Amino acid sequence: MQEKILILDCGSQYTQLIARRVRELNVYCEIHPYNAIPALDSSIKGLIISGSPFSVNDLDAPQIDLSEFRSKMPVLGVCYGAQYMASKDGGRVEASETREYGRAKLEEVESASPLLKDIPLNSQVWMSHGDTILKIPENFEIVASTKDVRVAAYHVQGEDTYGIQFHPEVYHSKDGLQLIANFLVDICACKQDWTPVSFVEDSIAQMRQKLGNDKVVLGLSGGVDSTVTAVLLSEAIGENLHCIFVNNGLLRKNEFESVLDQYKDMGLNVKGVDSSKRFLDALAGVSDPEQKRKIIGRVFIEVFDDEATAIQDVKWLAQGTIYPDVIESVSVKGPSATIKSHHNVGGLPDFMKLKVVEPMNTLFKDEVRRVGNALGIHPDLLGRHPFPGPGLAIRILGDISQAKVDILQEVDAIFISGLKEHGLYDSVWQAGAILLPVQSVGVMGDERTYEQVVALRAVESTDGMTADWVHLPYNFLAEISNKIINRVKGVNRVVYDISSKPPATIEWE
Repeated sequence: MQEKILILDCGSQYTQLIARRVRELNVYCEIHPYNAIPALDSSIKGLIISGSPFSVNDLDAPQIDLSEFRSKMPVLGVCYGAQYMASKDGGRVEASETREYGRAKLEEVESASPLLKDIPLNSQVWMSHGDTILKIPENFEIVASTKDVRVAAYHVQGEDTYGIQFHPEVYHSKDGLQLIANFLVDICACKQDWTPVSFVEDSIAQMRQKLGNDKVVLGLSGGVDSTVTAVLLSEAIGENLHCIFVNNGLLRKNEFESVLDQYKDMGLNVKGVDSSKRFLDALAGVSDPEQKRKIIGRVFIEVFDDEATAIQDVKWLAQGTIYPDVIESVSVKGPSATIKSHHNVGGLPDFMKLKVVEPMNTLFKDEVRRVGNALGIHPDLLGRHPFPGPGLAIRILGDISQAKVDILQEVDAIFISGLKEHGLYDSVWQAGAILLPVQSVGVMGDERTYEQVVALRAVESTDGMTADWVHLPYNFLAEISNKIINRVKGVNRVVYDISSKPPATIEWE
């Protein structure tokens, strides 16, 4: 049984980052809402409680019964988690003038504490809390302090229970990874045996046992997630995997043909289906982005069902769902508010009588790439930028038409090929072009024009949970803008999107 760390999510923006740091140390972990804790078993080696936007003194603050955990395994409370345990055990937590935001230094460190092993004096940490622990319970001992906060870290005597009021998971905490490693290795005794190779070996064995001789159908997109899913399943069940690549008419220029060519030499059983007209007809006159997503999802299911039905005795549908899709579909206060529909999370219509298998749904995007590398997938495929499931439909703001798709495909091709030619593609997480529902006055030759505006978007990220815009060179942007305006009929203005996520999302719709 794979050993793991449980992370209880109390609503912090940093919860996913805690998980990323744990995974970097080759320890498997799972995030669960604080109000949906799984049953304890021998595989759970420790517990981390995240921060929260709540104060422990709020009437609706997250409440967690930790009695069973603290008696059986190590516990680390981060920010809210630390304040919650101190408050519940009789300490005092209040908003005060000693609250801290941003960088701070540990001016006192108890070097004998296992949690703080190899953490030097004046180590920089990142604070982000409005409340402060003003008084600790009698059986608590302070093990680290900053200039302004006496209780920066504590240990509960007689237990492997610790609390810290700073965030070791963020980049600005210089020795944060060391502290997390101390908790995982020295305190929880984790083996650090969760690697891409071990994931591949375990997953193949599990898939063989789970699927047996059953047939599985998988919708390929050409992206990293579905490609790695396909190769992993192919290793497990061979020809019983049937891959279908649907052209929805909203792919990048020439992508349908080029993706099929890429899969030719990979030993995958792939069928290409061109359903462009069917999708575009269904989208005609529709402008609402959520409605567009739902239409594309519905038509894809219909096309996919037609093709899957043609394969006799299919029992399973494989999906390239990854961990951020799962996390964003769950809320610590119940079902999440819908920001946008995830095309690969959710139930299947009743008429598709298939069971679902999602071999990648515990992995972050960078982990998917490392697993793909362990499977021997070509770097060009693994290095592909993410591309949205609904394709160019959510990069065309407003209604969809073949003419608009043609324009955006040409613009996008110039932008993406330019990034590759200038050696910028691999330093960008995701890039694309957006066709705006506005027209702009321009002059071409001696004539006044009134044509389309396109926005270029390029972001850097690790897993898509947060992202920042890329500072592309001005001369590159100037060159691409000129090429687009000169070569793409119907476009006379190009702008560059300099918004980060949050507050903006990567896609515009």
